[in-house]
Amino acid sequence: MKQFTQSTTLMGYVTEIKEQDSAFSIKCRSSEEFWVYVGRETQFQFMQNLDGINRDRYPTPEGFSWNSSQLVRKYIQRDRLVVVQGVYLEDGANRRFDARIVSLLQSFNGEFLFEETHWWITQIARLADTWLGFLFSNKMTYEIDDFKLYRTNLNIIGLPMDDSIQESSTLARLIYGLSSAYLLTGCESYLSAARAGVQYQRETFRSLTSDGKHCFWASGKRKTQYSYQLYMTSQNDDDRGTIPLYEQIYALAGLAQYYRITLDWEVLDDIQRTVRTFNDFFLDLESKYGKDAYGDYFSHLDYATMSWDSPALGDNQAKKNWNSIGDHIPAYLVNLMLALEPLPITEGNFEELQQFLNICKKILHTTSSIIVEQFPDPDPNVPFVNERFLRNWQPDRAWRWQQNRAVVGHNLKIAWNLTRVANYYYFMADKTAAENPEEAEQFKQLADKLMRLADKLGASMAEIGVDLFRGGIFDTLERNPHNGMPLEFPWSNTKDFWQQEQALLAYLILHGCSNEDETQKQEYLRLAQETAAFWNLFFLDQENKGVFFRVTDGGMPVIQGDYDNKGGHAISGYHAFELNYLAHIYISSYVTKKPFCLYFKPSKTCRQRSLNVLPDFVKPNTFQIGRINIDGSERDAIDPDNFRITLSDREFTLGSEAEIVVELKPLSA
Repeated sequence: MKQFTQSTTLMGYVTEIKEQDSAFSIKCRSSEEFWVYVGRETQFQFMQNLDGINRDRYPTPEGFSWNSSQLVRKYIQRDRLVVVQGVYLEDGANRRFDARIVSLLQSFNGEFLFEETHWWITQIARLADTWLGFLFSNKMTYEIDDFKLYRTNLNIIGLPMDDSIQESSTLARLIYGLSSAYLLTGCESYLSAARAGVQYQRETFRSLTSDGKHCFWASGKRKTQYSYQLYMTSQNDDDRGTIPLYEQIYALAGLAQYYRITLDWEVLDDIQRTVRTFNDFFLDLESKYGKDAYGDYFSHLDYATMSWDSPALGDNQAKKNWNSIGDHIPAYLVNLMLALEPLPITEGNFEELQQFLNICKKILHTTSSIIVEQFPDPDPNVPFVNERFLRNWQPDRAWRWQQNRAVVGHNLKIAWNLTRVANYYYFMADKTAAENPEEAEQFKQLADKLMRLADKLGASMAEIGVDLFRGGIFDTLERNPHNGMPLEFPWSNTKDFWQQEQALLAYLILHGCSNEDETQKQEYLRLAQETAAFWNLFFLDQENKGVFFRVTDGGMPVIQGDYDNKGGHAISGYHAFELNYLAHIYISSYVTKKPFCLYFKPSKTCRQRSLNVLPDFVKPNTFQIGRINIDGSERDAIDPDNFRITLSDREFTLGSEAEIVVELKPLSA
């Protein structure tokens, strides 16, 4: 090639240093090595969090002078992960990569900056501040009427757009984010906003059936000149005119996380009504999984007939998909079961809670079993799961934009969530081993089965879904490429924010919980660290303190169409907050092994006298409780292995709201 130039990004580990030539070589995940040349205009910068702090604390070498070779001497160390942005040049046989920005990710002693104890806490707090500032400027406490100002659609600087629609599922996701921010920080303003948002969601979007037993959530509300229009059916193009199950599922995301903190029985009541709706309206009663095997759900209902088989649904008629099956697990089921198991000490409704917990267990068992049994492709040469299905579980490879294509993030989301569910069944196997060895063995076999698919997807996505040169996770790929190459992109090789979240959480939890050998677990950790680096370098909007929806292969924000917005149908206060919340927990639990705290505040009308405090589904012997603080008073005697905290009348009196701080100490393997 003659005088070919290309601005690009490279991520790799330093393998060799030539100070005299102002150069160093890096080895990318592809195993390719590149010499990187530093010039007079090259900048060395440290990865920044949303606090904007410069974390350059490298000592200045003796005799240091400000030139390119000395910069290499000061900042470049062997075996360190670096990200380089610059210009690749090729002219005949000559090739060269001139660095313009070298991003450093580790402290002088080698610790990754994003593995500091406060990194993700800081990020979730700044994101919460930003969202609240976008929507309700200059407030510290919040009331239900404040959420009249809520907007789903916000532009790139966070201002409301012309479309004033309020979507219930995006509001619920924001409530999830604010609740998660409170769980990590204990900041009362986040809980105040979450509480007001819950009240607004329940009063504005809740639609109960005539018998009061079922709850449907209206899809959206749009202001008109003199009043407002409430939409029971979806306004999203993929689902317009229908009731898509995933919108109903995500309407519970914020309620479930808020319930974990507050134990608000009215919120739990609405959750129970909604789950009853799933099982009475969306469930395939004649499926192979049986009428009582809750979890085998159709994806859409026709509002006029309340039927999943109405021709009015078009190509969503009698269909099932990843969202209608798998999204139950992360959206509400994990957090709900953490709050309910072991069963709380309550005032009179113990049997009702037991029945509801049993339903949740059935949903968890059936959805995870369906994923393992129906989603993998029977062709061993196809590394991706199938994501859309006909009623009989035949793959649907003709649906609109998806066709025969794979969303990389869905595969990693499955790996992440199957690992969580496997942890639950390993925990149950340990719990039941003494009294019922046969049942314990069944739990263990199911957990092993889930982990095999989780490991398979984690490993295969590392080969086909990860950018082997620049880092980050690709979006959509053809399942069967026809271009003669291993990869075929239907549109472009861009990367979306939510798929980086799925990858980072998947690789962190696989590092901590995989049944593979230590070599593979360390490989998962490297994948997690590389994904965290790409997220923090390229998806954080430092100017507006938010998150970019989509970036190019090299990490430049895509500023066009709907992809330059801070808020929209596909971006709200959920994925980024979920990433911050669980990355903090997973890194503390499985990487640094450092204690962390969670904050709870049962509501004034709470009917429970106990609180479950496990942060996620974990294997046995993952944590111990280090300390418990209730309204500023340390509890003297604690059982470090009991994660159901009993609240005494002295510590918790009806009519008060006690702040409960629980320190969890990860145990070494």
